[in-house]
Amino acid sequence: MARIPRFVFAGALGFIFNLGLVRADETCSSPYLARIEGQEEFVYVWTLGVEGLGDGADKLVTVDVKPDSPTYGKVVNSSSVDGRNEAHHGGFTDDRRQLWLAGLDTSRVFSRVFIFDVYTDAAKPRYVKTIDNFEKTTGGAIGPHGAYALPGRVFIPCLSNSKDKGGRTALVEYGNDGNYIATHWLPTKDDARGAANANFADGYGYDARVLPRKNALLTSSFTGLNNYMRDFGKLTADPEAMKHFGGTMVMWDFHARQPKKVFQVPGAPLEIRWAWGDKHNYAFTATALTSKLWLVYADDRGDWQAKEIATIGDVKGGVLPVDISLSADDKTLFVDCFGDGKCRVFDVSDPQKPKQIYEKNIGKQVNMVSQSWDGKRLYFTSSLLANWDKKGADNEQFLRGYTWDGKELKPAFDLDFTALKLGRPHHMLFGSTKLGAPRTTVASN
Repeated sequence: MARIPRFVFAGALGFIFNLGLVRADETCSSPYLARIEGQEEFVYVWTLGVEGLGDGADKLVTVDVKPDSPTYGKVVNSSSVDGRNEAHHGGFTDDRRQLWLAGLDTSRVFSRVFIFDVYTDAAKPRYVKTIDNFEKTTGGAIGPHGAYALPGRVFIPCLSNSKDKGGRTALVEYGNDGNYIATHWLPTKDDARGAANANFADGYGYDARVLPRKNALLTSSFTGLNNYMRDFGKLTADPEAMKHFGGTMVMWDFHARQPKKVFQVPGAPLEIRWAWGDKHNYAFTATALTSKLWLVYADDRGDWQAKEIATIGDVKGGVLPVDISLSADDKTLFVDCFGDGKCRVFDVSDPQKPKQIYEKNIGKQVNMVSQSWDGKRLYFTSSLLANWDKKGADNEQFLRGYTWDGKELKPAFDLDFTALKLGRPHHMLFGSTKLGAPRTTVASN
């Protein structure tokens, strides 16, 4: 394993941004990411290819969201990659010059990452290169979930491994130049790093997010390739397969890249959203299989704890919460529920006691939600996984934009990706020609 230089983060002493001065960008972005100044101009949509629909390939789709543009709410560019790779999540490098897009699986190799230049012409991202030796280079980590900006490098949390294609997995680091740096395997009960929490450490992974000023890296857990590439109906009907989902979150010493504490969070905790306030030492997640909201927080002694704080919906009704978005003022949490197609909105101004204040049916299925920094716009996509999406008439595939006035979601535009022959839209990221500094600074030695 490559040696990791020790970083000394000025962000550990506190964020340098002021919420009142920052008007845009996506609320779930990395604090190390160059921020958008003003409103987002484009929404980039990483899309799963569908055999027989258009060219059948995964693609990066660019949608114009400039309010006064004659092409507002329209596709202005589409760039296909090689084949179908179970397109999943993506992320920018810290300078926001490149967009890294992850594929969970292909017929030829387990995992690939596609890199686009989004700086030269933000409206027309240009394909740069493919990392197609991911499994070999990382020592068997597969199923790259996405990309998260760190200073000068990209963090890639994975979902599986090439040995047994189960849930044991790793965090992987690459430089912005696309060169491999290191692999950090998640702790298990058989791993000395997880010995203090031997009953809970399952080695599963999903999301990875950093709170710099607390030197805190938090990871969540999902399932392995054997499950996420399987037909959803067959999977849920298989009791043995349903046992193989993650039920842990891990708090790491971020600088040392070493796990410190493992929390039992049953039911596949997925997306992690740290609060942005400079005294708000907590993060939210939602558990897909148990339909609960959880809070990971620092208690009065500064020790990290995890606590179930709310029920999202009736798990027997197949609610299946899959994505969350926390407003920049840390007061409102949007929760997408794939099964019933609803977005539920919670008042989380008291993070220990969330209260649902609103819900909106977005479609027959809904997956991702991306919220603008000023809280006035939200975007939703429909596709979860190719083999998990609904069938027949319920298989709606869309990008839908809404405005939010604090009380109601109102439709702004609607794109039917099936009719446009663009495939299954999954992850969204914001693009712009106007970039500023990151929300936290870094120095290294």
